[in-house]
Amino acid sequence: MTPHIRSILLAEDSPADAEMAIDALREAHLANPIAHVEDGIEAMDYLHRRGKFADRPEGLPAVLLLDIKMPRMDGLEVLREIRADDKLKTLPVVVLTSSREESDLARSWDLGVNAYVVKPVDVDQFFDAVRTLGRFWAVLNEAPHKD
Repeated sequence: MTPHIRSILLAEDSPADAEMAIDALREAHLANPIAHVEDGIEAMDYLHRRGKFADRPEGLPAVLLLDIKMPRMDGLEVLREIRADDKLKTLPVVVLTSSREESDLARSWDLGVNAYVVKPVDVDQFFDAVRTLGRFWAVLNEAPHKD
């Protein structure tokens, strides 16, 4: 039996930023499927396998790339819910945001983020940053195994 290749979950409401992030992850030649959700409600539905995500394969993603400023439920609330849930709390979460606000940075770390990355304005730097994140979290990072 082949091991399940875990997805990379991208929670990003900006269509342009989502498209660039997905393109960058594909350029990294990762085997991981990429799932894109547009807000925090969809991210939690994906993680809990609810609604339109009820049929997705079991297991947590390799990493959640999480924007902070999203409609309906923002990224900090998603992070708070993930860290409070015993089934989700080990999920690596990388905030990938345009926010340079010190309060967002501090709150992210207080809530247990694994990394906080400000989206570079330069397109090439953005691609490099997302490719690096994808390679690290999907390939190099060792996650605990669940029994």
